[in-house]
Amino acid sequence: MSNVVVMGAQWGDEGKGKIVDLLTESADLIVRFQGGNNAGHTLVVNGEQHILHLIPSGILHQEKTCVIGNGVVLDPVVFLEEVDKLNEKGINVEPARLMVSKKTHIIMPYHKLLDGARESAKSAENKIGTTGRGIGPCYEDKVARIGIRAADFCDLDLFKAKITRALVEKNALFTTLYGTEALDPEKVFEEMKPVAERMIAYVKDTCGIVGDAMDEGKGVLFEGAQGTHLDIDHGTYPFVTSSNTVSGNAAAGCGCAPSRLNRVQAVMKAYTTRVGAGPFPTQLEDEAGKHLQNVGAEFGATTGRPRRCGWLDLVVMRESVRLNGPTGIAVTKLDVLGGLDEIKLCVAYKYKGEEYTYPPQDENCLAYVEPVYESLPGWKEDISSAKTWDELPENARAYVLRVEEVLGVSANIVSVGPGREQTIIR
Repeated sequence: MSNVVVMGAQWGDEGKGKIVDLLTESADLIVRFQGGNNAGHTLVVNGEQHILHLIPSGILHQEKTCVIGNGVVLDPVVFLEEVDKLNEKGINVEPARLMVSKKTHIIMPYHKLLDGARESAKSAENKIGTTGRGIGPCYEDKVARIGIRAADFCDLDLFKAKITRALVEKNALFTTLYGTEALDPEKVFEEMKPVAERMIAYVKDTCGIVGDAMDEGKGVLFEGAQGTHLDIDHGTYPFVTSSNTVSGNAAAGCGCAPSRLNRVQAVMKAYTTRVGAGPFPTQLEDEAGKHLQNVGAEFGATTGRPRRCGWLDLVVMRESVRLNGPTGIAVTKLDVLGGLDEIKLCVAYKYKGEEYTYPPQDENCLAYVEPVYESLPGWKEDISSAKTWDELPENARAYVLRVEEVLGVSANIVSVGPGREQTIIR
């Protein structure tokens, strides 16, 4: 297998976990390269559901090695909870096959407190819809060069000193701006010390491990989180996540050369969903929207929040193709569209008297665009048991082919249900 990047092409929740799990069979290493435990990947294997927030989806394949790269921000408490849950299910999560980069930045208790305080202080129209997991504040410390990294767990004196240094500014914010109590650096250290001591076994030079694997001709699968339009630079700013979610960040987020990335597998839901705040041009408030939410079980794996649902937006997908250069697209949840008489595709926007086939770049302008739709006939058949392309109804095939035509990229994978076996490879 070549080295493949799997990334979300919409606003996250596209079903990347299932596609990573599928492609893992042909890979040797699986590397998570950005984001934190604000992401949730749901997999169904042999009828059993697994929800992972930090550990790469490939962990369910016992013979594979999984890596959390330097581009991730890691909550060590959540990481160890996932380790324990997987252990209880009999899945091997020993440090020999699960490792964390020494350069990975660590989410501390004060990051989560700051995240919550900041969001609570905002007016309703200015709330981002953050998960409150401390992701943004941790990335802020990384950029401010006061962050704590996984390697610091190996030097407890350094770990303690960095906590003390970071809390100088944080406590000023807590007490002066947000009206909460200051944190005691000593108490924070004592709370985190046993966590740090347990984490040490997992902390490795993963850049070297990934590089050596590539040199030996092994296949590496790079797993992204969230989606392209939540990218800090290229997404619907300011309603975005705190990291670069595009495929190009796979190299920086794990520590390898971009030239070693061979293929990009984009993942796209057959319709569009979004959780949290932010513009959503094709959002539906009618019966079709309720159908997508209920049949698609559209509730967040991390927060449980209901996802907003709408027609497939090919304008944002064109931008995803431009930004990520996918060599193939996996279309997930095609089965959810079954039962609808008519299915619409957004192929352009009207904005300020002009028609756009790519998103305008003004801040929050997607809140003011008017979608231009094409209508396609739906299908009534249940396609969840289809095993081949030819077994799909004609209208289902026509829908996928129209998406391919507009985007200029092959839909090489079509998912018709949550199970591993409910996948058509074209």
